Amino acid sequence: MHTLPDLDYAYDALAPHISEAIMKLHHQNHHQTYVDKLNAALESAPELADVPLQELLARLDDVPENIRKIVRDDGGGHYNHSQFWKWLSPNGGGEPTGALADGLIGAYGSFQAFIDSFDAQATGLFGSGWVWLMPDLTIQTTPNQDSPLMAGGPAPILGLDVWEHAYYLDYTYKRADYIKAWWNVVNWREVESRYVAN
Repeated sequence: MHTLPDLDYAYDALAPHISEAIMKLHHQNHHQTYVDKLNAALESAPELADVPLQELLARLDDVPENIRKIVRDDGGGHYNHSQFWKWLSPNGGGEPTGALADGLIGAYGSFQAFIDSFDAQATGLFGSGWVWLMPDLTIQTTPNQDSPLMAGGPAPILGLDVWEHAYYLDYTYKRADYIKAWWNVVNWREVESRYVAN
């Protein structure tokens, strides 16, 4: 059985950038629903019970066709959000240091140029989806709850949820305002540890 992961901080810890109300709705309702639907689907495929979620998503073609879409959508939602919570911190924001900072400056010319490029992808993504920073420091986007894992890629080192449920209570339709606020809570230590591990 897949379970909803605990957060490493209180629901109100990211305010005023991300409110307690959004965090509760996002974690307790949206993420929990992904977990519940994934578990329900996997009841018909007991041979997949012990397969790690990351492996399931990387091998979607091996998932029985009758539950493949649910595993893609709800398994993807569970995986993406489980990572997303770790990329947030009440002590986040600012700029990365060390190897990650050097890599971003080398790839984009400056940290601000990286931010500008990421923001452009995030504001320009039509509909719901995610924006990812990959281990090679390229930026990718995926629709819905897809992730680069599903296309045979590596696990991202940072991701931003741009579904409206992630920000609408706080920012209504103003996705750009949400993105700007999100940078204040990015957990750069977590991102750097993933970068260095690759």
